[in-house]
Amino acid sequence: MKTIGHILAKYTAWILHLLGPLGMWGVFAIAFADSALLGMPVDAVVAFYVYQNHRRMLLYVIMASLGSALGSIPLYVVGYFGGEKVLRKRISEERFQRIHRSFEEHEFWALMFPGMLPPPMPFKIFVLGAAVFEMRFRDFLAAVFAGRFVRFLVLSLLTVWFGPQIVGVMGTVVRQHFSWLLGAITGGVLVWLLMRRSRRRGTAL
Repeated sequence: MKTIGHILAKYTAWILHLLGPLGMWGVFAIAFADSALLGMPVDAVVAFYVYQNHRRMLLYVIMASLGSALGSIPLYVVGYFGGEKVLRKRISEERFQRIHRSFEEHEFWALMFPGMLPPPMPFKIFVLGAAVFEMRFRDFLAAVFAGRFVRFLVLSLLTVWFGPQIVGVMGTVVRQHFSWLLGAITGGVLVWLLMRRSRRRGTAL
């Protein structure tokens, strides 16, 4: 584990060196690449930028969220033009149907919610699903942006309070207690949706 951590630290340092000349656009670039290509150390990079300049925290959060949203477009296009076969190969039929139902019932939340969570949440599966289940492109971009905004804002606030080392701590906690974390957040979202629905009914009456 120490060897893997050392390799990841060197990889992140190399990425930061490459992003140096881009200035604030480096956050956008790493978030775009993370969504469009293979996984990148986007959390570590965002934390580094925020820790170096707290006053630009909100700007970095917006840039990272925008990069994630725009970087998801190529995968959306793949899903739109025949991505159902790709999606079915990656997940079981049961999970395929479950994701399908979630998009039918609460389309925006079905994408925004996974976008809020860090790895190991397989977010690209839900991006493909959004296209396969014909989510409107405008709503798709808004949901990705909103989910990533929440994720990066929470990360940035924790970085300001505890320093950039919080990324490693969070990664360990999430990997070890992912099912508990997922269940807690899912429960919170369901409670919020039920309360929202009851309020609408009360207003209608």
